Formats: sequence, C-alpha cells, structure tokens
Amino acid sequence: MIKNPRWPRYWPNHVVVKLATIGSLGSLKAPGTWGSLMGLVFFATITVHLSDFAAALLLAAGTYFAIGICGEAEKRLKKVDPGEVILDEFVAMPICFLGLHAHMGQSQSWIVILAGFLLFRFFDILKPLGIKKLQRYHGGFGVVADDVAAALIVCAILNVAARVWIF
Repeated sequence: MIKNPRWPRYWPNHVVVKLATIGSLGSLKAPGTWGSLMGLVFFATITVHLSDFAAALLLAAGTYFAIGICGEAEKRLKKVDPGEVILDEFVAMPICFLGLHAHMGQSQSWIVILAGFLLFRFFDILKPLGIKKLQRYHGGFGVVADDVAAALIVCAILNVAARVWIF
C-alpha cells in the first residue's frame, strides 16, 4: 500500500485546501478544465523555458507535492478524489509537453499546445487504457496517478507526432 507523505498533516487546513483547489478555481464549473488551463499557463510561463531534464525534475517534485497535498485535502474535505481538488490536473498538464522543447519555439507551437490540452482532457475525462484503475489507489497517489498517466500517454502521442510527421 502506498502511503501519503506525512508532512502535509502539519499544515493549516485553509492552506491545504486552497492549494488543492488552486484558490477558488476548484469551485467553478468544470474544475478539471480550469486546473488543466492553469497547468498550461504554468507550462507556458515556467517549464517551456527549462531544458527537458530540468522540467522533468521540477514536474517530478511537483507531482510529489501534489500527492501530499491532494491526499491531505481528501481527508480534510472528507471525500474520495473530490472534484474541487484540481492540483492533480495542474501538475500533470505540463508533463504532456516533455521532450518537445525543440518544437516550442516554432511558429506552429500553438498547435502542439492545443493538441496537448485537448488530448489531456480527453484522457483525463474518459480514462481509457487502464487509467481508471489507477484511481483505486488510496489517498493522494490515487488522486494524482490517473492524471499523470493521462499526461504520459499524451506526451508519447505528441512526441511521436512531432518526430514522425506533424511538426
């Protein structure tokens, strides 16, 4: 069994919930889409300027952070994988673009970004290819794992497309 990190237990309730819901965005209609959009903004402003290796390290650290915060938010909200918790989409969205650093400076990079966003939302909502089974894990790992899996599938699709024919 995978256990939640212990460090978020000591954080104040309002901090954990605000981080997990990205302020009040988690209370808006279609919260997962808002979390994904904020992840896209994070990608466009921060990770796009990093090397793929540095971005991967940052996103791995962000994923660990999200597992802790989302798991603790589940406990405090007394819900399993609550819809208002969108930190998981936020940290997973930039993962879609790993390995595409060389293609982001081109004039058609908006196509890559749009395709990544739409594919991520597709895989996050429908959860095909066994992604849904990842939600069975307990706590923050179960909250975050399905989103990271969706992002990794999208990352593979975009990287193959970029290298084979599209970009």
